Amino acid sequence: MKVVIIEDEKITAKDLANTLVQIDPDVEVLAFLSSVEEAIDYFSAKPQLDLILSDIELGDGLSFEIFETLAIQTPVIFCTAYDKYSLEAFQSVGIDYILKPFGKAALEKTLVKFQNLKKQLSAPAPDLSALLSILKNQMSGASSSIVVYQGDKIIPINSADIAVFWIEEEYTFALTFDQKKYLVEYNLETLEKKFFPTFFRANRQFLIQRKAVKDAARFFNRKIVVHLTIPFKEQIIVGKLKTAAFVNWLSEY
Repeated sequence: MKVVIIEDEKITAKDLANTLVQIDPDVEVLAFLSSVEEAIDYFSAKPQLDLILSDIELGDGLSFEIFETLAIQTPVIFCTAYDKYSLEAFQSVGIDYILKPFGKAALEKTLVKFQNLKKQLSAPAPDLSALLSILKNQMSGASSSIVVYQGDKIIPINSADIAVFWIEEEYTFALTFDQKKYLVEYNLETLEKKFFPTFFRANRQFLIQRKAVKDAARFFNRKIVVHLTIPFKEQIIVGKLKTAAFVNWLSEY
């Protein structure tokens, strides 16, 4: 398997390459790329390879710029110390997202997944765009959960357990159906893209889940006030420009 590693820390890049070879002795690392500019130059030549392992934050920008600039169809495993880029990773050509520091087991698991999914394509010369489609469909569950923070704890929570996201004093919070409040690292724009259509953006401050809506009532100036199935101290108002979309969302989902 021919692999390219995009990583601006040489020690990390070498460790990653060594781990790959330990997992699969047939792995051939074709290149180590340390910047967006270097990667764009390299991939412009259209090298033949099977997989890219890429950090996200590089010295001269985010590696997403590489895949936005060039039509690269090779699957990518993003390896980074930050989970805030997970949505962008999967909207790109990313097939998996591994947080640093990661061990051999985590990398081996994602490589096995990649190989198994690749075998699903029966064509002798598989179309990598088709492979990407399969991989992303298989991984659609990645958007069903979110990481939240409570003190020094990092807690994964299923989105089905969250009633509402909201902004409070410039911070984003989540409230679960069992009335637990958590700090969330993502902004509402990212959460809206991640969880639509299960969640609806009522206004700039609130993102509500469909099953959390008890009912809604007409408010002044053609607005709508939303009542939740759980106690919530804030008043949620849907603006008049969104009322039709909100009613359609209630009826369709």
